[in-house]
Amino acid sequence: MQLQTDTKIILGFAIAMSVLLLTSAASFWSIRGLSIQTRYVEHTYQTLQEVESITAVLKDAQAGVRGYLLTGDTIYLQPYSIATDQLPNSLRRVMELSVENPSQRARLDSLRSFVEQEFRILRPMTMSTQVMGTFARQTLLDTDRQTMRQVRILYNRIRREELAALAQRSALQETFERTTPIAVLLSAILALVIVATLVRKIVRELADNRRLQAELTTVNAGITKRIGIIRGLAEQVVRGDYKVKIPDKEQDSLGGLAGLLNRMTEALDQSFSALEKRNQELDQFAYVASHDLKAPLRGITTIVKWIEEELTTELSPQMRTYLEQMKGRLARLDDLINGLLAYARVGRTTYTAQEVNVAKLVHEVGELVVPPSFELDISPSLPTFVTNPLSLQQVFTNLLSNAVKYHHRGNGRLTVSCQDAGDFFEFRVQDDGPGIAPEYHQKIFLLFQTLRDRHSSESTGIGLSIVKKIIDEQQGTIRVESAVGEGAAFVFTWPKAQA
Repeated sequence: MQLQTDTKIILGFAIAMSVLLLTSAASFWSIRGLSIQTRYVEHTYQTLQEVESITAVLKDAQAGVRGYLLTGDTIYLQPYSIATDQLPNSLRRVMELSVENPSQRARLDSLRSFVEQEFRILRPMTMSTQVMGTFARQTLLDTDRQTMRQVRILYNRIRREELAALAQRSALQETFERTTPIAVLLSAILALVIVATLVRKIVRELADNRRLQAELTTVNAGITKRIGIIRGLAEQVVRGDYKVKIPDKEQDSLGGLAGLLNRMTEALDQSFSALEKRNQELDQFAYVASHDLKAPLRGITTIVKWIEEELTTELSPQMRTYLEQMKGRLARLDDLINGLLAYARVGRTTYTAQEVNVAKLVHEVGELVVPPSFELDISPSLPTFVTNPLSLQQVFTNLLSNAVKYHHRGNGRLTVSCQDAGDFFEFRVQDDGPGIAPEYHQKIFLLFQTLRDRHSSESTGIGLSIVKKIIDEQQGTIRVESAVGEGAAFVFTWPKAQA
């Protein structure tokens, strides 16, 4: 599997850094080892120096006391006084140096005991010679010789131990002194080799990339030209020209896409031709429905009026009821035909966008569909913007007339308000009527769906369907917020800018 250039560079640098870290660690270990062994050697020399100093000072103190005993001259007691001051500190220092060596520390503990014993022997001999008898002095001198003999034995053991450690540490020190420069040199050479190899690899990859970039530039120029042709086709399709074709016969992805687009435009041309034919048929149906169907309805309505007028005195109450029902059915059928025509024409009529003062528009609609017994409250938040005035007027007309039509009292309060919702205005038409149960909130927007008796002349079940279709055409939304006995609020969104 071929790695990408940036991956190779990152991998190369990672390897180089790893090797550098390893060689640096090796160099650090070598230098640290050299430092530790050097410190150990110095420690050994310090221990030897301190032990030799203790034995030398002790010997000087012994010799001074013996000179004092022979001559009686107190000048010979000066080494003893010096030893009294120096030896406690020297013993403390040498004990601190042997903290990490238990065997040596045990010997030094013994050495300290012998030193203290020697001072206990020498101290009486430093007093006046008249106090001590000859036999007592001789006993002390014999004990002194035995003590110093033990001190010399301990000194020799301590010195041998330290010299053995010194030899071992010196050997390790020499080893680290030899290996440290070699490790540093090898690390530097290895790092240079890795960096040089990595740089050469990067240079080669960059050269290959430049060559590939030149090839890609040539290929991209051709692809850009072909994409421009495809974009031109798309723009022509947007303008409504579905007969345009792309003369691209290449056997690649763009060529395949061009073929698909050519077939798509051909299919669109056929579909829109069929759609235009269907629209013509729908227009013909609307003409027939508005003339050929409504003319007999008007004739039947006229005949019913004639019957009522000519036979006013002869009609029984039951017959009058039948005639009233017949007029109601005829009026409802006329309303159904008008509603279907209005529903079919939604989105198929051209209009000119105008600046609409929504508050004024709602006031005019209210004068037409809201009875005087109802109070219409128009919020000052209603905007003024450019839109299709007829469609917006039809929405408010249907919503307000429905609020009045389905109100359970002969009077009530209607409220129209608005709030900003980003790219849309959100309008709210609120009433204080009987409310709508939640299970009917979606059903009422379906065609021919009504919550009243189907035989009521004013209940065609088309008004809210027309409202929803108009709002869908505007790419808005509509919903109802209501519960039984709490009134109903129809909330819909309307775009601020017309597409």
